[in-house]
Amino acid sequence: MPKTEQKILTNIDSRSWEHPADKAALATLKQIPGFDEIIKVVFGLTTEKSIKLLHLSSSIRTSPNQFPVLHKQIRKITEIFDWNYIPEVYVTRSPFFNAGVYGVKKPFIVINSHLVNSLNEDELMCILAHEMGHLISGHSLYKTLLWLMLNISFTALPVSDLIVLPIIAALKEWDRKSELSADRAGLLAVQKENPSYSVLMRMAGGDNPSDLNMNDFFLQADEYENSKDLLDGIHKVLNTVWTSHPFPVIRLTELRNWIADGEYSKIIGGDYQRRGNTQSKVSEDIKDSFEYYKKETEKEADPVLKIAKNLGEGVAKIGDDVSDALKKFFK
Repeated sequence: MPKTEQKILTNIDSRSWEHPADKAALATLKQIPGFDEIIKVVFGLTTEKSIKLLHLSSSIRTSPNQFPVLHKQIRKITEIFDWNYIPEVYVTRSPFFNAGVYGVKKPFIVINSHLVNSLNEDELMCILAHEMGHLISGHSLYKTLLWLMLNISFTALPVSDLIVLPIIAALKEWDRKSELSADRAGLLAVQKENPSYSVLMRMAGGDNPSDLNMNDFFLQADEYENSKDLLDGIHKVLNTVWTSHPFPVIRLTELRNWIADGEYSKIIGGDYQRRGNTQSKVSEDIKDSFEYYKKETEKEADPVLKIAKNLGEGVAKIGDDVSDALKKFFK
């Protein structure tokens, strides 16, 4: 049978697939007093070009002659999303199941060799489209900022740890939420559900597909989702707080719910937001985020949400302290 061609999502706006939790976390991050000043400080210590040179010297850049499948796939993904910029893709030696997007003016994608060596073509396309989703949403600026802040010694920053640490915590919280948006982009590019699900199964530890059963993994996700007493909630928060990504079963549940709600089918059918139609963008994002959290609160009735609310108020107080300190520094 001939291979089915993916539909081109002409002029699609990234808001069409962005998760409300991602939008809310990013909006909160941008409102942290002193955040803009921190961006200036960190990027003042290095340049986008230095990060690019690091990968240019130590990784393999895809081309028609080097990893030609990946080279072809990123061009196909760019076409599907009707995007005018084709990012360079680098393969770097690493045993970890990960990929990333870096840079600001000319973002590029880095994919670990373990993924290239263990995934099939549909799964690899899902990974690349996931990273392309980050790029189109403008996430690369904040992801690069987080990477730099985690890899630059605090002693190199002309501000105290009390200023840096809360911003890193807020960046990491947003970073986890942004993965939920990018998962949707992966699905929209491949336009088949199973590759997205199998990638998450492999991420959880399933290197050999013959050892895996998708239905069992869905049941595992449901069991995690239905663990809702106070102690379970506390463990969920503590287990997640130091991770760079949401747990695979959480991502599986979020993606499956998005499909079940009909949003994926609507987009594939041509019902999505177009670029350039920015009227009421901010108000719509705030409304969507509020409705999402209201719905989740009513659905979960998780006692830990009350704890999270109190923690959020504490972070806001820290933000005010950060603002005062940065204002003194930049005088």
